[in-house]
Amino acid sequence: MDKNRLFWASRRGMLELDLVLQPFLENVYDGLPQEDKERYWALMDCEDQDMFNWFIHRHQPEDPEIQRIVGIVRANTGMQIDS
Repeated sequence: MDKNRLFWASRRGMLELDLVLQPFLENVYDGLPQEDKERYWALMDCEDQDMFNWFIHRHQPEDPEIQRIVGIVRANTGMQIDS
């Protein structure tokens, strides 16, 4: 997916998601392997409320591919839970 198009897809209807996704796209996305980039593209098709709940650890995605990219986003944006 074109980076400019992905930038606009990462701008969501919730400020909380913008604060997670925009820095991830700017600082981490380019260094991802192609398979994880494609997972990010799939994440952009998910509902905002679902993404928000995943990022704040309220729920886990059922799809293992989406689980993986959610974990990567969490780990790189300060959304991980410290053990």
